[in-house]
Order: sequence, then structure tokens, then C-alpha cells
Amino acid sequence: MSVQTIIDFLDPVNIAFLSNDEGFKETQLGKHIAVYDEFFPDISHADIVLVGCGEMRGAGIELTSTTAPDAIRAEYYKLFHWHTEVNVADIGNVKSGATLEDTYAALRMVVSELMAQKKRVVILGGSHDLTQAQYQAYGTTNRIIDVACVDARIDLDMDSVLPADNFLVELLTGIPNYLKHYSHIGFQSYFMHPEMLETIDKLGFDCYRVGKVKERLEEMEPAIRNSELFSFDIAAIQNAHAPANYLTPNGFNGEEACTLMQYAGMSTQCDTIGIYGYIAEQDVHSLTAKQISHMLWYLMDGIYKSKQEAELDNRSEFNEFTMAFAEVETVFLQSKRTGRWWMQLHNGKYVACSYTDYQIACNNDIPERWYRAIEHS
Repeated sequence: MSVQTIIDFLDPVNIAFLSNDEGFKETQLGKHIAVYDEFFPDISHADIVLVGCGEMRGAGIELTSTTAPDAIRAEYYKLFHWHTEVNVADIGNVKSGATLEDTYAALRMVVSELMAQKKRVVILGGSHDLTQAQYQAYGTTNRIIDVACVDARIDLDMDSVLPADNFLVELLTGIPNYLKHYSHIGFQSYFMHPEMLETIDKLGFDCYRVGKVKERLEEMEPAIRNSELFSFDIAAIQNAHAPANYLTPNGFNGEEACTLMQYAGMSTQCDTIGIYGYIAEQDVHSLTAKQISHMLWYLMDGIYKSKQEAELDNRSEFNEFTMAFAEVETVFLQSKRTGRWWMQLHNGKYVACSYTDYQIACNNDIPERWYRAIEHS
């Protein structure tokens, strides 16, 4: 498999659909994105590679068109280009297979090949079960990963026949399994059976209720920074900010969704990002497409910020705090450039943490994040 062979799985971008007769201005993103329209672009310098996948059969919708990814592109390409150091390529849309499983396989192949080229892949979905293909791409190299998922629901509904409602069962318990740790961000309690949360806690995974997350949004940054796979269902965004979300009027507002995506960009570990659940036909004045395009802009902003961060072994760029808590001696690092925190595990490795974790350790208590990291290390 090579970058050239994945062309067989892709349809080019319809540029005429995205721009008006005058085309894009020099200051707009559309003028600076390397696009697969007639010829496959050079992606060697790309920091982000966009790939669309409009497959919706996993949600019980007989819709396999590229309407959703193209609607997002139409808004994204119009935004102003601030981050000149961040290069974006757009390689078009994954062709829909004869079956849902065929589409999974095609998306998995495309994503795994791009990761082999050391590229950060952004999938414009499609229903949320496409996360399964995103996850399976790591299996091609037997990588054990952390996963962070933003969604109003936890998709473990065994009573449903729809993959979009229960794909997490395979992700969390399937064999072979490549999951080291799972963090669910923004669930809404009234959609969840209490025993489901107990089950996830017994597995040693983390679930964060939307109200708690909104109180301390910055506490999600380490969870996302530690993750290789990031999956975002627009069902987590309030209907007022994402009219295509029919599930709930509650959830994250637009700015909070952008901040969570910025966190993914700031992570040098996070190499696949999926944005799912958008149905263009349910949108109002393209507001949800605009919301997602702004999230992509903030992803670029996060990548730009990550380029300013120092390497962890460059200790002159960090404040270093050595301490003992609960008879454990460890080291906390704080970046002088970005203010972000890391903590050292018993094996000498460093994982992302927050200032709150440092404060807990100062009080001679074990931070929950440290305990979870030890469980899965």
C-alpha cells in the first residue's frame, strides 16, 4: 500500500461546489489548501490531511453521499488563513462501499496509510460508528492507544441494532484490542443508564459529565493530549449552536467545542481526529457546517501552538517540581511557554496532567489521573 494506491478509494473534491465564480481570495484558506481535484496533491509537508466520509448507514440512514463533508468544506475554505505555518491537504472523499463494512474497510485503509506517512488525519463524517474504522486503523501496526470521545451519549446500547448506537462495545471489549485507556467527555446523565457508568468505571476508564466539564473545561486538555484518537459527535453540541443536532438542546456551546478541538491540535500525540454526526439536510442556514469549520480553524490554532512547545528533555524550558505524595516520589513539569503540565509515572515516563493534579499531589493525595495512568501503564 502507498499513498498513490489509496486514490482507488477516493473521489476528488468538487471545487466548483466550494467556491463562487471568482474563486478564493489570497487571504482565505481555500487558496492555501492542497486539494485533490484533478490530481492528487503533494502531502509531504501537510500538518493536517482532510478526508471526507459521508457514510450514514450505521445510523440507519440510507445516505452515503458526500453532502456533509462538502458542506463543511464550503464553510471551512472561506475562513481567513491566519496560521501560515500550518499546512492543510484535502484528499477528497472515501467512496461508499456496497455494504457498510466495505466503507469501514476503505476508510481504515486510507487512514492507516496516511498514519504510516506520519500524517495527522481529520475525518469529516458520516455517522459516529465510523470511529470504529478510525480505531481499527491502529490495528494495522498493533499500536496500543488512548481514545478520547466527545458525545452526549455513550454508545453502548445493546438493545439497538444500529452500529452508531453500540459501536463502543467492540472498541472497549473486542479481541484483539488496542485500547489502553478510554475517556468519554460530555455525556448527559438523562441519556445514560446508571449501571453503564458503573461498568465503564470497573473497566478503569473515565467518564466526564457535561456539567462538570463545562465548570472546568481546561481539565479535559490532559485527557485529550494523552490520546492518539479523538472522536467528536456533534450531538454533544447544543442545538442552538449546531441546529443539525436533533438529539438535545443541551451540551457544549460553540466556543467550548472549538476549545476542545484546539486541545486536540495542541497534542503532538493525537494523530487521528473524527468529526461525526453531521447531516447537511438537517442544518439551518449552514450554521452547523459553520460551527464545524470553526472547530477545524481552532484545530489549526492548536497545531500552531504545539509547534511553539519545547521538547520535554529540554528542561531549561520547564519549571520542575520534585515531591512525594502517599509515599510516592515523582516529578511535575510545567512548560514556561504554554503553562501546560506533565507528571512522571513510576516507570519514568511522563503523561499529561493539569495544575489541579499538581495541587492534589501537594496535599499528599494521589491524583486520580496518576492512579488511572498507573493502572494502564
